[in-house]
Amino acid sequence: MKILVIGSGGREHAIAWKLAQSDKVSKVYCAPGNGGTATESKCENILLKGNEFDGLIDFVKKNEIYMTVVGPEDPLSKGIVDRFNRDGLRIFGPIKDAARLESSKVFAKEVMFSAGIPTAHYREFSNFKDAKNYIEEKGVPIVVKADGLAAGKGVTVARTMDEAIGAIREIFIDNIFGDAGSKVVIEEFLEGEEASFIAITDGETILPFASSQDHKTVFDDDKGPNTGGMGAYSPAPVVSQKVHDITMERVMIPLMKEMRKRGILYKGFIYAGLMIKGEDVKVLEFNCRLGDPETQPLLFRMKSDMFDLLNSAIDVNLKNFNLEWYDEYSVGVVLTSGGYPKEFTKGFVIDGLDRVDSSVKVFHAGTSLKHGSIVTDGGRVLCVTARDRDLKLAISKVYREVAKINFEGCHYRKDIGKKGLRR
Repeated sequence: MKILVIGSGGREHAIAWKLAQSDKVSKVYCAPGNGGTATESKCENILLKGNEFDGLIDFVKKNEIYMTVVGPEDPLSKGIVDRFNRDGLRIFGPIKDAARLESSKVFAKEVMFSAGIPTAHYREFSNFKDAKNYIEEKGVPIVVKADGLAAGKGVTVARTMDEAIGAIREIFIDNIFGDAGSKVVIEEFLEGEEASFIAITDGETILPFASSQDHKTVFDDDKGPNTGGMGAYSPAPVVSQKVHDITMERVMIPLMKEMRKRGILYKGFIYAGLMIKGEDVKVLEFNCRLGDPETQPLLFRMKSDMFDLLNSAIDVNLKNFNLEWYDEYSVGVVLTSGGYPKEFTKGFVIDGLDRVDSSVKVFHAGTSLKHGSIVTDGGRVLCVTARDRDLKLAISKVYREVAKINFEGCHYRKDIGKKGLRR
């Protein structure tokens, strides 16, 4: 079978790599892919991007592609699944109406409140003055979110009034997120520890993945601005069996019921960003695709065949699927360009990839293949991912291999997974 994976990040490299491991898959095309997928076994990059719907559909038909898998949120929010469905093409991911759970934080909040899903109290605003007045009235700490898609960077956890006012100024006046910042959601600050709860659903059955925990801010000890994610590990001890059960009972199942009530069939990955305090679980946000960088350590732990999993979901047959995991911890550390998540320079040759131990996987994100060399081509460049029998060993292994890789301006956090060690 031939598969098309849409996207160019570390998540998409991990998806393509995992699909290519299946004996049932003969070829994985990546649109547009990156430097890692360009050199991955059974994979080939094509010069099409996720928003080029007509070109992608034409490619799928001409090359007899069995199934298309959508990695990033942007094409989902623009209706790529609806377009493929209209042409009778096999594709995995939520339709446009379902993807609004991620593309509009206002819509997600409305769904949560209607379904009785525990979440932070909020207000929405469409202008700077009203938002500023509300922040001054409520005080800090407070959370400011651009309503639309902002590549993981539209959220500010403001601990000072200057930070909070600065965040809404960037959104409304500086317009740094464009249309995604036409509205803001201002939420109460929630205390606790964050974790990622990712599942797959065929519209009827919800199959939860292993737990994981992302590290959002750019610097150690959760300091600095938010990024798309600086590293992740799985499983996350903060998600106890009790927390898992509560999340399924109070979040995931009510969410799917509410979507069906609204006449929306949700088929795809669903990701709940959780704030956990003891056994109190509240939802920070929903994403309508796999998380990045959670995908990398998760798929590195997954024992099951990814092709079979996605095939079962498309065919509404997840009730008969047994999702299996290696009984080990996996840790992924993201290496970024200097200056990320703000301005950075790219085009630097990456050294040391050939020295990384074969038991460790380097998933590429912001890279490209130029004149036979892998060079930096984005903010988040690589995610080095290792697996071992306990978390401490997995952390030691991954950082030993991270130290072998170098490029100008290379930056990474030194504390990925340490929250788990404390538990």
